[in-house]
Amino acid sequence: MKSIKELYRIGTGPSSSHTMGPRKAAEIFLERHPEAASFKVTLYGSLAATGKGHMTNIAITEVLQPIAPVEIIWEPKIFLPFHPNGMKFVSVDKAGKETDRWTVFSIGGGALAEENDGASSVNTPDVYSMSSMTEIMQWCERTGKSYWEYVKECEDSDIWDYLQEVWKTMQDAVKRGLEQEGVLPGPLNLRRKASTYYIRASGYKQSLQSRGLVFAYALAVSEENASGGVIVTAPTCGSCGVMPAVLYHLSKSRDFSDTRILRALATAGLVGNIVKTNASISGAEVGCQGEVGVACAMASAAANQLFGGSPAQIEYAAEMGLEHHLGMTCDPVCGLVQIPCIERNAYAAARALDANLYSSFTDGMHRVSFDKVVAVMKETGNDLPSLYKETSEGGLAKDYKPM
Repeated sequence: MKSIKELYRIGTGPSSSHTMGPRKAAEIFLERHPEAASFKVTLYGSLAATGKGHMTNIAITEVLQPIAPVEIIWEPKIFLPFHPNGMKFVSVDKAGKETDRWTVFSIGGGALAEENDGASSVNTPDVYSMSSMTEIMQWCERTGKSYWEYVKECEDSDIWDYLQEVWKTMQDAVKRGLEQEGVLPGPLNLRRKASTYYIRASGYKQSLQSRGLVFAYALAVSEENASGGVIVTAPTCGSCGVMPAVLYHLSKSRDFSDTRILRALATAGLVGNIVKTNASISGAEVGCQGEVGVACAMASAAANQLFGGSPAQIEYAAEMGLEHHLGMTCDPVCGLVQIPCIERNAYAAARALDANLYSSFTDGMHRVSFDKVVAVMKETGNDLPSLYKETSEGGLAKDYKPM
């Protein structure tokens, strides 16, 4: 498995696969061809279907346009075999002759891949020798250590500095989002709700106030993402509100130290990495179960660790967080990361806390393993028709007319 630094990416919204990935690909291609007289970029499948709403073309032209003219070609009906988020970059010289072409895929969470992934120019080395929850949990039981300690053994020593930056970015996104009011960009004219939820939550008694604050925090980060603010992919931009909401709430209400929060982030990153390695975190490939579902699993595991859960209880919490999102479709209305994405983040944050609580009442023993759920999630994603996988052609997005 890769470093969890590749799972937690700090950047701007609204979409890790449709904005961050294409921007990075454009930067790589520009480095190879700074002399080009013009560029042609073809977007395939999901990238073309929802690219305008996700600002894919803007992410690419912001990089290439200052150097040379860019032509964007949209091919929403053509799905390349390797992944639904395909891109072809072409460089052209002054004589109008093609000098190079590069096909690359945005596979979720801002990551890139090529079809010859073993010798890929965008490939990075593995840092984890184990890639399943079962074998890592057995390692924990054998050594007496926890998941975050496995992260510590595998990552470079600067991982804690990086996670500190991740945690600061998450907190800043919550705080900014709580202060913002008004309407989110796009034709939906969707009003921000985080500040309202935050104010209303303060008027309730403790139990309802706690849940209301979690909603507010998740809305705050998701709304920042939808408006192009700085967030952390956890594991994606579309699901970036879940982890910050849970961790911010627990740090405020339970006074957990930053050290313990960073360890929880490490454990959650391991959970997300397992799914990314063995299945997918791309809504275009497996639907929203791979985004919000995985974010819920990560947050469930993080919360359970903070409350002193055993390796088995942490695994169970993560399993529930993902299992109860199986089959969730990715159907963004108007191709925007707003409806139903923002609301799903808030609801998944609450479900993560419930999964933590449920697991805490058990000894961690259960029949269906996290690895099994990951395998089923991948199978379910493969079986979903493409109109339910970030094309805005089915589900809630079908026939929706903005006001």
